[in-house]
Amino acid sequence: MKSKSKIFFWTLFDFANTAFSVIIVTVIYSKYFSNYVAGGKNWLWGLSVSISMIIAALLSPPLGAIADVSRNRKRFLLIFTLISVICTALMFYVQKGDVLLGIVLFILANIGFEAGLVFYDAFLPNLTEKKNFGRVSGYGFAMGYIGALAVLLIIMVLLPAETSPDYIFYVRLSFVVAAAFFLFFSIPLFLFVSEPKLSLQLKKSAIRIGLQKSGRTLRALFVHKEYPSISRFLLAFFLYNDAIITIIAFASIFASKILMMTDEQIIYFFVIVQSTAVAGSFIFGIISDHIGPKKTITITLVIWLFVVVGAFLVQNVFQFYLVGLSAGLSIGSSQSCSRSLMALLTPHEREAEFFGFYDGLFGKSSAVVGPLFYGIIADLFNQRFAALAIGIFFLVGLIILQRVEVPKYKKEETAAEII
Repeated sequence: MKSKSKIFFWTLFDFANTAFSVIIVTVIYSKYFSNYVAGGKNWLWGLSVSISMIIAALLSPPLGAIADVSRNRKRFLLIFTLISVICTALMFYVQKGDVLLGIVLFILANIGFEAGLVFYDAFLPNLTEKKNFGRVSGYGFAMGYIGALAVLLIIMVLLPAETSPDYIFYVRLSFVVAAAFFLFFSIPLFLFVSEPKLSLQLKKSAIRIGLQKSGRTLRALFVHKEYPSISRFLLAFFLYNDAIITIIAFASIFASKILMMTDEQIIYFFVIVQSTAVAGSFIFGIISDHIGPKKTITITLVIWLFVVVGAFLVQNVFQFYLVGLSAGLSIGSSQSCSRSLMALLTPHEREAEFFGFYDGLFGKSSAVVGPLFYGIIADLFNQRFAALAIGIFFLVGLIILQRVEVPKYKKEETAAEII
């Protein structure tokens, strides 16, 4: 199969899984659980996100190492995808007062979603050359936001007016729609994208080798410091990704409590935000291949600092739209450029193992601190102060990122077109 086709089918998984992140984590379930199921207790939603992310963080590095030595990335990705899809569909049965059920199902679904990303991201180095990582990663995130737009439009058609007696039923039904969307559009990756064959004969079990490799990698990164640039980047990523995930998790709750926006208004808002996210992923993906992912991430983090200050100062819906458009422009680009920078720094033949630390120990464990931190501050003070406090994570992450040394490649090669 041609490289272009493989890249397209790979990006379709981003198109698929964004249904979970936008409907469950960002727009519908987060608000439904926090305001309706849990009676307005923000810290319970923050705790749910934190627990799911720390479990995914602990699982990801050994799973990534196991996938490297067994070359079963698609099998692991399928298992975690099915866990996420099934638990998302079962959220239909979470009703008012079902706090424990709502927490457990979300934790399992989010673990499936987040752990699966380790194996999905690890396909990137095998799809294209290093000089094209930025734009290919950007294509994936752009497809994800197009998927988010598609599923949001479906939900807009599905939901009746909030005054309808059946409104809550259709809110719950939206979780089933998200699960079906995720499952259906993930199928092409499993059918058409191949993975490298294992050339070594294993003398030990893949699990044992995976755990040993994971331990060696941890020591190499932070004890022996064999990869100082990767160590610094992972620490910077830990901080600013924490802030991004927190903003995603509380965006609709902020809109409903601070600006009293209805569900319909919030969905319209996120449709517009996703549009700028698509543009941002494409534009910054190309910029990244010309100026490098590190400089591109730096630009997006500066934008994020303006976003959190804007959220603190916002007084009306129009101003909130301006803040949201800025966030949309930077959200996909900061994450896609981070993925391409990690791919650029990662040693050959250890992609899944190192992406296990990138997506897992640092990407997911970072989200343990932020959501709980935000939820507590929001309950003690208000959502404005919580949003402003998150800016500390962006600022420190930006400072540490400047110490990351990026491998050089020829400038003229960055202009190569692959699609």
